[in-house]
Amino acid sequence: MNRTRPYSVLLLEDEAPTRDYLAALIEADPNLTLLKATATCAEARAAFAQCKPDVLVADIGLPDGSGIDIIQEASTVYPDLEAMVITVLGDEENVIKALEAGATGYLLKEQAFDILGDSILALMQGETAISPKVARFLLKRFNQTTLPKSVPTPQPDSEPHILTSREQEVLQHIARGFSYHDIGIALELSTNTIRAHIRNIYRKLAVKSRSEAVFEATQLGLITMEKREKR
Repeated sequence: MNRTRPYSVLLLEDEAPTRDYLAALIEADPNLTLLKATATCAEARAAFAQCKPDVLVADIGLPDGSGIDIIQEASTVYPDLEAMVITVLGDEENVIKALEAGATGYLLKEQAFDILGDSILALMQGETAISPKVARFLLKRFNQTTLPKSVPTPQPDSEPHILTSREQEVLQHIARGFSYHDIGIALELSTNTIRAHIRNIYRKLAVKSRSEAVFEATQLGLITMEKREKR
């Protein structure tokens, strides 16, 4: 990995044995560093007041609240923060709430114990980290022609076609299949800056994924899909 320092992680998990195990997994990965392991929402808020991690790994059900609240609060203050939920709760309500709050990954604990490190690194490279069980029902849900009334259809900004030249440049690289890390190298920007541009693009185009962003931008004429030359 071409990086001068490991990605920093803040862990939020109330069960001590699970917290210790997850902390050990993070510390064992040379590309990650554990800033702090917290057990409550209050401890997590205090930790955020002292430091800003690259990644928040949070459980949902906590003694003094929900990890989803911490994700929403942290994502509001730090738009470039990556947040991953690790939980035994794979029901639709919690998944949707977590994603709407700003979570960029959602792992059930049965998978997280085996792939935590790789999943965090995947998030930092702009990839997806979602348990297969969760991914299946998300695909089924969003492939439906009509969303449930409880989940409003995303509405674009008043001028959705207005992307800055830099945002169009970033999106063009995404259309070519570049990772966030590779785009950062190509444009001489940090990965966090690229991630912030992507969030703005998603908001302006009212989309939830890179493929949707590329499709919408192509339809609006903001980017072009380049054809590969035959050799």
